[in-house]
Parts: sequence; structure tokens; C-alpha cells
Amino acid sequence: MKKGLEKISNYYLIFCIYALIGWLYEVTWMWFVVPPKHFVNRGVLFGPFLPIYGFVMLILLLFLSKFMKNKHKLGNFAYLIISITTIITFIYTTLIEYTTSKIYNLGYYISHYGIGLFISIIFATSIVYFLTKKVKKIKEFDITIVLVFLAIWIITTVIEYISHFVMDKAFHIILWNYSKDFLNINARVNWDASRNFAIGGTLLLYIVQPLVKKFLKKLEDRKKVYLALLIGTPMIIDFIFHVLLKII
Repeated sequence: MKKGLEKISNYYLIFCIYALIGWLYEVTWMWFVVPPKHFVNRGVLFGPFLPIYGFVMLILLLFLSKFMKNKHKLGNFAYLIISITTIITFIYTTLIEYTTSKIYNLGYYISHYGIGLFISIIFATSIVYFLTKKVKKIKEFDITIVLVFLAIWIITTVIEYISHFVMDKAFHIILWNYSKDFLNINARVNWDASRNFAIGGTLLLYIVQPLVKKFLKKLEDRKKVYLALLIGTPMIIDFIFHVLLKII
């Protein structure tokens, strides 16, 4: 029972840390980068937490921690295709976004730029495959981070879409609207947000999480429980007053 409580406290602290990081990211983004360019308390809670970020990071850690520990080499043909497709799609689509003034939906993008993207992927994959046959060092190149990046991209996009759909249909709450953004799907997800989540998630997993893990490892188990209760109690009260009571 005691060990279980300590384990739950550890996961909850991880959840809180990334919920805070997510809040800081979105507030900073709204304050300095996009309109209205002033302080906006993001989310539905009064406190400085966006629970969706904590929830997503726990999912990423659950599904990707073991995968990140192994080396996935470019010599594996499946990994080669996936990694090159990811890199070329990222570069190709980002260039289109910043060199055109129109807002493209997914259907328009595929019909007008799909062939160019496909040819670019085939060309780049062929070159890299040829190089792996000629240069052994290239074949041994570890592309795990690219695969992790893609996994984060897919997972966060799916979660964002489902979150928007549930809040809209079940609670009639719309916290974001991407209807005027590049490559949006039903105004629930868009290219910019998904790409930024993939970049941010990769940085968090590879840079921030080792520091968080080191910090939590130094804490005594009993202190973890106390800290989780100290942070958790106000957050639960906040959630009850600002979410549950509105729903009820």
C-alpha cells in the first residue's frame, strides 16, 4: 500500500510538472507571439496548470520510454522510409506554409501539393538507400529520435482532436479554434500546433525528462507524497469549482 502510494505520488508530480510547463508555454505564446498579445490564463482552471499537457506526457512516457532506450538504425528499410518521409514532409510542408499566403485545408493540400511531396520523398529515400549500401557508417546511423518525433506528432494530434471533440460535443466548451489556420482538420487540429507539439514533446522527453527524473530520484518517497498532496489538494479544489460545478 505504501509503495503504491509513493508510485502514484511520483507519477502525479510528473503530471503536475508538465501541466505547469504546458501552462507557461501557452501563456507565453499568447502573450508574445500571437494575438491578443497580452496575458491570458489558458485552460479552464484558475491555477497555473493545463492538465492536458501532464496527461499527454504521461502517455508519451508510457509508450515511448522503452522505445527510446534502443537504437533504431537507418539500415532497417522500414525505419529508413518512415524517417525520410517524416523529415521531407516536415520540411516540404513548412516551406509551403511560409511561402504562400492562402489557407489550405487538407484536401486542397493533397490535390495541389501531394504529387510534389510524393516525388520528393521517393527521391530522397532513393538517395539515402543508395548511400546506406555504399557507406557502412550511414547504415549504422541511429534515427530513433526521428521515429520518436513522429510518434509524438501522431499521438498529440490524436489526443488534441479527441479532446476538442469531447469538450465541444459533451460540455459545449471550445478552448481553441483553428478554422483560419493552415492545414486544419475541422478546426480541431492544425499543422502549426501539431508540429510544435512534436518539437516540444521531443525536447521534453530528451532534455527535460532526464532532469525531472533526476530531481524526483533525489526526493525521499515520503517527501514525494507530501509534495503531491500539497500541490494536488488545491488543484482538485480548483477542478471541482471551475469544471465539475459548471458541468453539473
